[in-house]
Amino acid sequence: MARITYLINKGINRSIVFRGLKGQYIWYAGGAMFAVMILYAVLYLCRVNTYLCLLIAVFMACILLTIVYQLSASFGEHGLTKALAARKIPDLIKARSRKQFIKGRQTASSNGKTTR
Repeated sequence: MARITYLINKGINRSIVFRGLKGQYIWYAGGAMFAVMILYAVLYLCRVNTYLCLLIAVFMACILLTIVYQLSASFGEHGLTKALAARKIPDLIKARSRKQFIKGRQTASSNGKTTR
């Protein structure tokens, strides 16, 4: 019998790549395909013509996969997460009163700790 050898840990510290999709986009593509399967099942249970169900499901799958591949190509592995986080950062923070800062100093000094 021939001995089979498997290469283990070939890509340590590298992201997972599957057909051009990197990292989290693999999960997004899987979620999109799951949503298409649910859509097909719902349409089929609603007694829509089978060929029409299939046509709608294939069309939606093509659109969703195209969107996921475009996101992967434009943002990269972690770029989409960074872009979504950057949108949540406020442009400007206005403080019209110093009460928040003074209140924090008073509670710290009342505990016996001095803050400078």
